[in-house]
Amino acid sequence: MSTSLDKGLLTSLVPLNGLNPENLHELAGKAIVTQVPAGKLVFKVGESDKQNIYILSGEVELIDPNNQRVLHITGGTDVSKHPICHNQPRSHTCRVLKDAEVLSVDSNLLDIMLTWDQTGTYQVEELDSADDGQEDWMNQILQCKAFHKIPPTNIQSMFLCMETVDYSPGEKIISQDEDGDFFYVIKSGRALVTRSTPTNPKGVKLAELGSGDSFGEEALISDAKRNATITMLTRGSLVRLSKENFINLLNEPILNWIDYPTAHQMSAEEDNTIWLDVRLPSEFENNHVPGAIHMPLIFLRMKYKTLDSSKKLIICCDTGRRSSAAAYLLAERGFDTYVLKDGLNAVPEEDKKIA
Repeated sequence: MSTSLDKGLLTSLVPLNGLNPENLHELAGKAIVTQVPAGKLVFKVGESDKQNIYILSGEVELIDPNNQRVLHITGGTDVSKHPICHNQPRSHTCRVLKDAEVLSVDSNLLDIMLTWDQTGTYQVEELDSADDGQEDWMNQILQCKAFHKIPPTNIQSMFLCMETVDYSPGEKIISQDEDGDFFYVIKSGRALVTRSTPTNPKGVKLAELGSGDSFGEEALISDAKRNATITMLTRGSLVRLSKENFINLLNEPILNWIDYPTAHQMSAEEDNTIWLDVRLPSEFENNHVPGAIHMPLIFLRMKYKTLDSSKKLIICCDTGRRSSAAAYLLAERGFDTYVLKDGLNAVPEEDKKIA
């Protein structure tokens, strides 16, 4: 059973307390508080739910794969201010001991917002001009796996370069066999995808598209002709990105991704290699790689000169998103950077310093 969320609670939770008020408000509208009775499971070992889970009240226990309790958490304590069992897939099972209120926050959206907050002045509400009753098209396309690999600064630029175009029912957006010129995302309304064939020149229905759906990238990437016709079924509003901007912004800059075993070996064997953690102070204090230098992404532009440019930097955050943004900034300034693939989620608990 779900219940309403006291938005004031979010300001006490890590790393939600690092968001600006506008993005915190946006995230609060998507967070879910659930009442979970004693004896029920919050999550199981091995699950990958892409959620930050917080215990607001009640009591839970974390159980390892051998069915042994490793941690007891009570809502309202310092421990409960951090997401529990943060690694994905889950390394433990969480069972409720006393009726609990459990807060779930989309971890991918949170990570994007944290990165945006710390790389510029961008705010979510500036990009979403849709009416309150419309679906959150921006959040929907950010959930697409293809967008997860795009650097945050590029995502910001992508939205800022997009232009809004309104369409009427029956109006064609793109036509089969035309040259590709734009990448499109539907903000509101529905559209029909058809493809004509020699036996059916009027077109065969392939799909219907709605808010958050995107199309048009194939022709831009391959320089091929459009392979289908898309026509509006209802009145709608779309955003589009030019071919030039699509190619420039949605091609990820070259980053030196490195997995944890390689990073661990490199830091152990090479004296000129250091770890750089770019998360918020509260996140760093909760757990980090021993010996890591801590420099939050938000301060990187001001403090990067204190780093030794002769050293190789293994940059880490929770997932790799913030660290990729940091690597991009530092590489521009002449640093030799490596980004920890999958972030600290890939680091075994025994290799972290836990608060």
